[in-house]
Amino acid sequence: MFAGIVAFSQSSTPKKVNLSKRDADHFVFQIASNFWNGAPDSVTTFAKKINRSANVYVMYDMPFKTNPKFSVALGIGIGTSAMYFKKMETKIGSTNKTLPFIRTDTGFNYKKYKLATSYIEIPLEFRFMSKPEDPNKSFKIALGVKGGLLLNAHTKAKNLQTATGAKVNGNTIKETSKSYFNSSKIAITGRIGYGPISLFGAYNVTNMFKDAVAADTKLVQIGISFSGL
Repeated sequence: MFAGIVAFSQSSTPKKVNLSKRDADHFVFQIASNFWNGAPDSVTTFAKKINRSANVYVMYDMPFKTNPKFSVALGIGIGTSAMYFKKMETKIGSTNKTLPFIRTDTGFNYKKYKLATSYIEIPLEFRFMSKPEDPNKSFKIALGVKGGLLLNAHTKAKNLQTATGAKVNGNTIKETSKSYFNSSKIAITGRIGYGPISLFGAYNVTNMFKDAVAADTKLVQIGISFSGL
């Protein structure tokens, strides 16, 4: 009877997980499509369908000692986004009280026109990993939040053409200004996947632009994340 009690006690002892082959710090690289939630139809109608984001972070993973399937990760990196417009311009260097979005479909317009932003970001994630000792063969879920500070906002216009599409010149015009943009942002994030590849999403809970200068516009990102953890 005593031997049976001892055997039961030994079998109920949690299995120790070996994390010696699991790196604590790692890179996260993300590519995504952009969407503007809240922007008026007069703006989104002229936005092209392919709008891109790229984010890269260095993150440090801290597994829970009581259950290494769960962990918290903190990092730092750069987040970028670009919105492309067809036959529309936005004058971010303007002195107007509101940010001008100007239709150019009836006259001269640029064949390629984009509005791009970049932020320094600090992501924080709460993670679950089905096989913490083998991240490359593990099912993963992560929920989190990230804060960002605006580094740059600019527009880039290229290849001026007529309303009928005839080329005028191939000059590139770039305008840089942060005056209409909020200097900081907060976004909620989530990702789910297997091994080093995950689907991820991010939703800005803060307005992209300052109050009263443009519609309450929030950036949405949906894409693929590559990471060891």
